[in-house]
Amino acid sequence: MTNSPTPTMRRRALLAAAGGTAAFTGGCLGRVRRFVDSDSPQRVRVQVATLPRDTDPYARRIARQVAEWLRAAGLGATVVPMAEEELYRRALLREEFDLFVARLPAQFRRPDALYPLLHSRFVDGPGWQNPFGYENDRVDDRLDAQRRASGKRRLRLVRELQSTLARTQPFTLLAVPDDVRAARRTAYTGWRGVDLRSPLGYLALNRATGAAESSAGDRRRDDTLRLAVTDGRRTANLNPLSVAHRSDDVLTGLLYDPLGYATGEGVEPWRADSWTLSGDDAPVGRVRLREGTTWHDGEPFTAADVAFTFELLSDTTLGQGADEGAGGSEDGGDAPVPAPRYRGLTTLVDEVVAEDETTVVFRFAESAPDVAVNAFTVPILPEHVWRERTAAVSREGDADPTTEALTADNVPPVGSGPLRFAGNTSGESVVLERFDDHFLTDEAASGALARRVGGVPFERFSVRVVGTGVTAVETVAGGEADATGTPVGADAVPRIGRSDALELLVERSPSPYVVGYNARRPHLSDPRFRRTLARLFDSEHVVEAVFDGYGRPAVGPLWDTRWYPEAFVWTDGNPVTPFLGSNGDVDAERAREAFRMLGYRYDDGALVVPP
Repeated sequence: MTNSPTPTMRRRALLAAAGGTAAFTGGCLGRVRRFVDSDSPQRVRVQVATLPRDTDPYARRIARQVAEWLRAAGLGATVVPMAEEELYRRALLREEFDLFVARLPAQFRRPDALYPLLHSRFVDGPGWQNPFGYENDRVDDRLDAQRRASGKRRLRLVRELQSTLARTQPFTLLAVPDDVRAARRTAYTGWRGVDLRSPLGYLALNRATGAAESSAGDRRRDDTLRLAVTDGRRTANLNPLSVAHRSDDVLTGLLYDPLGYATGEGVEPWRADSWTLSGDDAPVGRVRLREGTTWHDGEPFTAADVAFTFELLSDTTLGQGADEGAGGSEDGGDAPVPAPRYRGLTTLVDEVVAEDETTVVFRFAESAPDVAVNAFTVPILPEHVWRERTAAVSREGDADPTTEALTADNVPPVGSGPLRFAGNTSGESVVLERFDDHFLTDEAASGALARRVGGVPFERFSVRVVGTGVTAVETVAGGEADATGTPVGADAVPRIGRSDALELLVERSPSPYVVGYNARRPHLSDPRFRRTLARLFDSEHVVEAVFDGYGRPAVGPLWDTRWYPEAFVWTDGNPVTPFLGSNGDVDAERAREAFRMLGYRYDDGALVVPP
């Protein structure tokens, strides 16, 4: 498999990559008004897309506050809430948005992950591949250079990169919420010491002494870890390549093993027994797999599956391409259809070769070894299942096709992870069960990470959709679940605190709320305009008024890491784009003066296009 640069694919060529069942039918954002009001052609007007309250406890409140701040500065601003799948299809696939308010995925807490998010080579890619349409030569140079660098030089490059981003604002980071969860104390222990955003966190829990017997208030009949969640998508779609169905990777991470996991110690072997890397500029990795392992259906797990996975992720048509009549490239040539979720990682790899049943050789693109190994964190897929999913798929209303690999619900899934699929009711529940042939069931399993995790502390893993965060907490309090699997809003904290049976779990989220700008739009294409918009937003007010204090303001996605510039440390207000107001109120005159400095003017209080 050779992962060479590919022709630019229009974002709509992967419309159905979200894996949803409803075709796009237009609507508010399908008829986006490009900043020009029909009654007053000169007025600057925007729409703010976001999620409804029953999907996200904060997004709509933040979006409404953002719109209020924009209106205070004279812009016409309306909030357009929509279902999560629809928002992602329109913002991440169709480019049909002005501004959106949503959470930035946790994966962008690493410098190398910023490469697909912001590099101009991904400006027409689907999903979280530069959805902003942002292009900046200096940013491209720093993104390329930091992949090849290490030590102090890489640190300097990453900090320079962030400074340029702060000046040009492809998106504005508003605030970082705390993830609030509730857990029962009776069945499992260790909740505070694990990361519940990762599948490894649930595997590291411990069974409470005597938990096999039902205790008062617990409706437990077997050795099952039960979660109450508010996101029904995960029960209907178990495709690890899906764009819009993966708010986190917990379920797919329990079903599919990667070669390694990124931890505080770097990338550590998991499905791989070990690896070695040689060379500094374009490293070569030699990976040794664990012997005698199988997929959930009993087929052997081999090096050929690893090589196939990288070939498929690079082009889900496996070299057949999307021909011109089925949505191929405009020059008539066949176009590959890569998997957008892992595009940044697969661009690190030039070639993967299965040397024998348990040995895989990776030839990486020009990159530092500690960057290259991040490619080992993609989920490995069984060739005997996924090779048949390369056909082009068209959906009603979609001009161009995608592939079955990106659209399939993947139910039932066949993985190699510590849990295997047991059953589901779409939109309501999904149940996984322990895979007894997994290497974690061997007490002598090799590898430092496997030893730290230990075995699988439950026989079954059950996820039940309950609706709102408050309902999820009540479900746990009533003994029908062991924990809330998705974070709940701060308004649920008093209910958790009143129950002696519940444990309040609060940890800083790696997924901040951002305002994303569509730099393809008039006005928003100007970084000075975006920077001025950023000065209309009071992050401290969001933390206090929306998060009830359960969060913190920040400037960029690498906050609280060694990569964060000292100049970004938040002390007395935003150090980069200071708020044009105080205590959550925009100073209208200061805001107007800022826009006038850009050449705009006002007509009866409304911001209008320069003459």
